[in-house]
Amino acid sequence: MPGFLNKIPKYWLFQATGWGMFILINTFFAFTFERFNADFIGRLITFVGIGLLFSHIMRNVIFRTNILQRPLNHQVIGLFLITLFFAIVVGILDSLFTYIFDIRMEQEDNIGETQVVISNSFYAFVYLFIWNMIYFIYHYIAKSRTQQLDTLRLQAMVKELELKTIKSHINPHFIFNALNSIRALIDENPSRARDAVTELSNILRSSMQSENMETVTLERELNIVKDYLALEHIRFEDRLQVEYDIDEDTLDQPIPPMMLQTLVENAIKHGISKHVDGGVVRIISDFKGNNHELIVRNTGKLNGGMNKDGFGLSSTANRLGLLFGDNARFEISDTPENMVEARVSIPVQVH
Repeated sequence: MPGFLNKIPKYWLFQATGWGMFILINTFFAFTFERFNADFIGRLITFVGIGLLFSHIMRNVIFRTNILQRPLNHQVIGLFLITLFFAIVVGILDSLFTYIFDIRMEQEDNIGETQVVISNSFYAFVYLFIWNMIYFIYHYIAKSRTQQLDTLRLQAMVKELELKTIKSHINPHFIFNALNSIRALIDENPSRARDAVTELSNILRSSMQSENMETVTLERELNIVKDYLALEHIRFEDRLQVEYDIDEDTLDQPIPPMMLQTLVENAIKHGISKHVDGGVVRIISDFKGNNHELIVRNTGKLNGGMNKDGFGLSSTANRLGLLFGDNARFEISDTPENMVEARVSIPVQVH
């Protein structure tokens, strides 16, 4: 039975339910007030038949005139006028049929023809108005749900595009510098040059794979950062010192791919490279309460050339917002030790 009902269009189910309830209610009151007779049955069948037919025609008029696609005030006026027109038509036809088949109610015999038409049109207006209100509310809710779903789909698409745009960003200067460093090593240290090619390919491969992932484990990201720092060490040599303070329990925590690499790249580009003597890059990962804190510190000062609003740092804030909303934080500031600290706080993910 449920399978059969699923094959029937919702519109006809609602029509059958609505007019069926109309029949039951009127029959109940007819029994209650002892008016259930042949005239009542004939009158009920006539009105329901005309009402069913013209409510269907009215629905087609509403559909073809696209009233429900217009501004709300136009919808209200249009539905009122259509209801009024069809109520008059139904009232006239109902009066005509009851007169032809002599099935008038007792109280109608004591009033004139015009008053019968007006009375029947009034009742028809009430019923058709209720019908139109239900029809309007149903489509209004359906349209609102569709708009909400479309909005959610659009937001998801925008989020995906933003993430792809951010994740696909690799500083071309780093690639050029890495290639130049490798070229210089080919004659001087061929073995190190081969390792450098492997490190660069790992970084590029990770960047390509990150387009299909929202998060990766810290351990995986840390391996890419080590390859990146190894390449930068070729260029800066002893000017670049790297320190790690990693809680091993944080290695399986998810973070946005290429995020740590972006922070380290920013530290070197705007910090270490600006100092003749170079400096230190310190990477820290630890738990603080219910958050996983990832910190990158580097020698330098924000007022000394660090790009606080560059693509790398703004992309980090944007990605955290897209993935974790208000539950994640990103801050960059000077420390008392004459270092710049970029701090990321992400809710701990329990496995």
